[in-house]
Amino acid sequence: MTDPQSNVGTLDHVWRRFCAALADAGDVLARPSSPTTALDQAEGLRYLSRLTRTALNMLVDSADPDFPRLFMLCDDKLKIGADNPDNIYQQCVVRGDQTYRVTGTRGSVPYFSIGSKANRYAIDGTMASTGELEFAQMEFGPDGSFEIIVSRDPHPGNWLPLADDSTLLIVRQTFDDKHTQVPAEVIVERVGPGPAVPALLTPEVIERQLMAAAAWTRGTATTFATWSEWFVAQSNRIYDGDQAVFQKAGGDPNIWYGHFHYALAPDEALVIETPVPSCRMWNVQIDNWWMESLDHVHQKVWVNNTMAKYEPDGSVVLVCADHDPGWGNWVDLAGHRSGTGLWRWFNASENLVPTLRIVKLP
Repeated sequence: MTDPQSNVGTLDHVWRRFCAALADAGDVLARPSSPTTALDQAEGLRYLSRLTRTALNMLVDSADPDFPRLFMLCDDKLKIGADNPDNIYQQCVVRGDQTYRVTGTRGSVPYFSIGSKANRYAIDGTMASTGELEFAQMEFGPDGSFEIIVSRDPHPGNWLPLADDSTLLIVRQTFDDKHTQVPAEVIVERVGPGPAVPALLTPEVIERQLMAAAAWTRGTATTFATWSEWFVAQSNRIYDGDQAVFQKAGGDPNIWYGHFHYALAPDEALVIETPVPSCRMWNVQIDNWWMESLDHVHQKVWVNNTMAKYEPDGSVVLVCADHDPGWGNWVDLAGHRSGTGLWRWFNASENLVPTLRIVKLP
């Protein structure tokens, strides 16, 4: 490693190399399958900027597994891989040979899961699970407090396994209503051996971090552009794909993922219908081509099990349209004539495949 006080000259060539590598992520905009409307291309540019912001946060500012920093992976603006409007997503970088303690209070959120992952998005587009734990499996104190030990070796009480190639912890909190339910408070700290303070930055480390951020941005953009290509091949229906693919990309093993692509004329709506099996939760959302959830702060672009109006037989009907048609459960297309979407069943007794059809609206 370079002596921090030695003279290395200027590092502008490193920045230029990073920018050149990052520019390659723009290849997704020029794919033959990528839509070329003004809206889709503008959203694609914004999407790449968001991925870059996330990558720099994760792989530069929050990259030290000896000093784990829990940060928001997605929020109302940072959107990746059909992010759930009902979720809070948090993430921190860890190392498989270390031990960590996760402490917090339960809050009133109905679903909380924490998983250890091997993040390979920059390599092959996967984020395989190396351990999973959720509230239903955990012990709590009388005040709702909890402690989880995260390690390779088993530990009494709440234990989340790590593997040699584990690189991330991902926390998912899923709400029926974010406005009324209280999120869990979560703190992650290393308890294994390690330095007392972070090391001084070196040219080698920042170069490696920047290049990893560029690779992650390109790998993530490529992965989900490829998924959208899969979905468009079966447009206006639930994609008949292997759930293992979605799990390997970082999905929650308690969830069945029903991805789809939609394409509509200006006077058309997408109707989604299904019986509702016994399940913990469900929701459906509309996304753009880049698999970003639409603006769920200002527009009704999703419906969940507590928001929905049910049919007399217990089934549910969703109508994805530009305006409320006055029947079923309206989902706002928010100006998008085409894009992607996702249906989720949480621990359903049967993973029923919803049916999609196109109707004309007055």
